[in-house]
Amino acid sequence: MPQSETERKTLNAAEIGAVAHLYRGEVYRSTIWRTRLDTTTNWAVATLGVALSISFATPDASPLPLVLVGVLIILFLMLEARRYRYFNVWRARARWLETHFYAPLLYDGDLHMEENWQKVLAKDYLRPRYHVGFLIAIGRRIRRNYLWILLIQSLAFAGKLAVHPTAVESLGQAIDRADVGPLPGEVIIGIGIVYVVSWTSIAIWSYRVDQRRSAQRGTESSHSMG
Repeated sequence: MPQSETERKTLNAAEIGAVAHLYRGEVYRSTIWRTRLDTTTNWAVATLGVALSISFATPDASPLPLVLVGVLIILFLMLEARRYRYFNVWRARARWLETHFYAPLLYDGDLHMEENWQKVLAKDYLRPRYHVGFLIAIGRRIRRNYLWILLIQSLAFAGKLAVHPTAVESLGQAIDRADVGPLPGEVIIGIGIVYVVSWTSIAIWSYRVDQRRSAQRGTESSHSMG
């Protein structure tokens, strides 16, 4: 029998009901993982708040907590990027059903199954995979939330050096205040610059990759869920 005669053209009532329940499940899972993303962001904000409170508690307080909190922020960012990759799978499936199942059904009553969108979804269930890489996930979370957290941390550290215990009078004095134990201020400030530039670069790079992916999806909307 020719392949054109075996292709699915529509779904019966039972199959449409099953797809509707499938959509509900995907929305539920994406909602759960969305909540988990918010949890790690809240942890990062809370730890930064504690570090700010300690460092600015008194003029003689050390800026070290603002440096150490960067390690925790990196940990939370890595954890959130991992969670985002899971969330993105459920979100992509739900969005795919919205654009290829519900929207055509509501618009003209035709599921347009000749576009084979249902096969793309079936393959994703048969062979589950992440839709974005780990670095892309990191970049997206930085752009969404962590860029502001990193900015506040950096400004707070610079502010601590500038005003405590007294207003700074020279660049050399600010560098001396950045000393942490055996590490000179030049090293601490250098690490801070690399820290901010690295995450900002990943955010910019991931944005450009997402732009290219978006343009590609515009021309191959029925053949890719990525």
